[in-house]
Amino acid sequence: MRVARVPAYSPYAVAEHTVGMMLALNRNLIRAHQRIMELNFSLDGLVGFDMNGKTVGIVGTGQIGAVVAKILHGFGCRLLACDPAPDPDLVAQYGVTYMSLDKICQTADIITLHVPLREETKHLIDKNRLSLMKPNVMLINTSRGGLINTRDLIVALKNRRLGSVGLDVYEEEEGLFFEDHSEDVLLDDTIARLMTFKNVLITAHQAFLTETALHNIATTTIENLNCFEEDRWCENEILPDSNL
Repeated sequence: MRVARVPAYSPYAVAEHTVGMMLALNRNLIRAHQRIMELNFSLDGLVGFDMNGKTVGIVGTGQIGAVVAKILHGFGCRLLACDPAPDPDLVAQYGVTYMSLDKICQTADIITLHVPLREETKHLIDKNRLSLMKPNVMLINTSRGGLINTRDLIVALKNRRLGSVGLDVYEEEEGLFFEDHSEDVLLDDTIARLMTFKNVLITAHQAFLTETALHNIATTTIENLNCFEEDRWCENEILPDSNL
């Protein structure tokens, strides 16, 4: 059986969702909207901060991380990054400074994850790295749930080590995300605990979900099928010796 993939669809979609989560958490947009719906127009507890001048650590500067850097540079953020293959263009264009992940944890006001889930990246963020982070740090994950040890994250939240957390992915999302469970009993105690924190924003793996991305996914998929049907070489085919 021949197998092909869609290697990329829209780095802008995921990057923009990432920055959207940053802004929503920073300016307490969800809480503010809920208050307004209850006719509560108080501003108490809604104070945010200027993104301009804040230090952001971008973990992984591939296609998505690079777009995040471009957007945040426009906000006037100081950009730090961690990647085994530093991108000289990001350094030249946006003043990105590459350093170790531990150093980013110690320095950044906002940390955002954009690396694939592999054996060496599983639980990249655990209790040790969480303990290195600055008080009130914002942590964003729109990549893969397994990058964060969720139980360690909950402990850090309970101890008020983190300012806010934005998650578009979850370590145990299989069987939960992409389905309507509104009439079910929630059996996952871990995500149930995450949902109790007012400084945690969770979306159900929807960062990719734009018209542009869906169009690109469909176009690439059809082209893959055409290659198979016409017995042509397919650049997106996963070969037996592939490490994907």
